[in-house]
Amino acid sequence: MRVLWIHAHPEPRSLSAALRDEGLRALRESGHEHRQSDLYAMGWDPVVDRGDFPDHEPERRLVVSTASKAAHLSGRLSADIRAEQEKIRWADTLIVQFPLWWFGPPAILKGWFDRVFVKGFAYGVKDPADGGRTLRYGDGGLAGRRAMAVVTTGGAAPAFGPRGINGDLDSLLFPLHHGTFWYTGMEAVPPFAVYDADRLDAAGYAAAAAGLRERLRTLPDTAPIPFRREAGGEYDRDSVLRGDVAPGRTGAAAHLAATAPAGRDGGRVPCGAGTGAGDR
Repeated sequence: MRVLWIHAHPEPRSLSAALRDEGLRALRESGHEHRQSDLYAMGWDPVVDRGDFPDHEPERRLVVSTASKAAHLSGRLSADIRAEQEKIRWADTLIVQFPLWWFGPPAILKGWFDRVFVKGFAYGVKDPADGGRTLRYGDGGLAGRRAMAVVTTGGAAPAFGPRGINGDLDSLLFPLHHGTFWYTGMEAVPPFAVYDADRLDAAGYAAAAAGLRERLRTLPDTAPIPFRREAGGEYDRDSVLRGDVAPGRTGAAAHLAATAPAGRDGGRVPCGAGTGAGDR
């Protein structure tokens, strides 16, 4: 594999950083190549503004999708964006690692997607062989790649289960898995999650590190989340599932073509309470 590891945690001594180091070491030991975007260490600017598009005339109204596509096609996006896009072109696998803050990723990571996944690169790509149809949800600018989230959270595992007060983790990550990875054509691999991160003891860390190493060892053969392709014939012209597809099912689950593959929960580490590194 050629792995791009995107890391989003501000503390280099955090649990997240330690797990990232474990993961990169495991990739090297398995003979895989990797590159990294450590967003806080890079001082990544998460804010989309006119500076991203140097050729956009100041007097013109800024329509971000239009301006970003024009700048991308002309090779005139800002240099930091182009550097990240080159890493993505090189990679066949993206690993996106972050602590779950307010039920989502840190703003710096959201801003990385906002600025790097521009129209004409990650989305808004047309299929010339099919009447100019826009390629998305299983197709798109990043098709042929796989992506996995590595998530730490201070909450206990049961609270992120099907009846947990926090909502189940699959639902919380649906915007990332389906709306970002799958939308741009990348296959979303089930996440690796570490719970009780604020109370992790030495034994809990050892379990989390071992679990991550094992997940990375088996990653090339891990079945992706079975989302339905938009071009698979199951959606109507309004991008709504046909009435005969998954009848009675609504919400995120309706967009799964089958039940989750066996072993999917094996990537989650419900670490026990104790004293140790906080990583909320």
